[in-house]
Amino acid sequence: MALSAAPAPSATATPAITPISLKAIAPWALFFGILMLVLLYFVGAEQGATSLLSGEDVHEWVHDGRHLLGFPCH
Repeated sequence: MALSAAPAPSATATPAITPISLKAIAPWALFFGILMLVLLYFVGAEQGATSLLSGEDVHEWVHDGRHLLGFPCH
């Protein structure tokens, strides 16, 4: 009894994944990093002595997020 050879892999081309260069990602990473820092400021510190905007409007908009993230506010 002769053993048959394993079937040859099909000749379909598999798409190659091309890496994204750091030069292409850097501007987007910087943009989103700055955006996250601004959001973190407004959620965590926009009240009282460090307030950039007068009034309680920003505090009311981010109030629940502030508690969710563990920032004290009152």
